[in-house]
Amino acid sequence: MDDALRLLTIQFLAWVESAPRTHGEAMAAWRTSCPRLPVWEDALDGGLVRLEPVPGAAMADSAVALTPRGEALLAAFAAHA
Repeated sequence: MDDALRLLTIQFLAWVESAPRTHGEAMAAWRTSCPRLPVWEDALDGGLVRLEPVPGAAMADSAVALTPRGEALLAAFAAHA
């Protein structure tokens, strides 16, 4: 992962951690069509965040949460900052 994408990923993880977020909010704020900056997609595929569906609700209402791996990456970055 290059430095720019790594820093954006850390920013995304900090954003998720800072307040309850929904899938809809994450898509509005972080989805991109730029193949060089796939922050949301990489975080999801890399196991850094997970979706927590709400029974009976639309996917946009699913919660986005850090996984233990995402928490560890964010903590490691904070320890070195």
